[in-house]
Amino acid sequence: MAPSFWQLLIVLAIILLLFGGRGKISALMGDFGRGLKSFKKSVKDDEEPAEQTTAKTIEAEAVKTTAESQSAEQPKQDKAAAG
Repeated sequence: MAPSFWQLLIVLAIILLLFGGRGKISALMGDFGRGLKSFKKSVKDDEEPAEQTTAKTIEAEAVKTTAESQSAEQPKQDKAAAG
């Protein structure tokens, strides 16, 4: 059973509407693409400061840990020198 003339006409109209050069749907998809690109850029910009903050936090904790370990070793050295 072959498709009738009206069925072909409806399918052609739908294809023209969806993929037409200046159709509302193509403009809508273009706006959606620009919005998605903008969203990705803002997410990328937000991640960079977070990575920098994390690196600074790790560095500060390492310095703190080093200072604590050095201060813990000094009383042991003082006792050994006095004893």
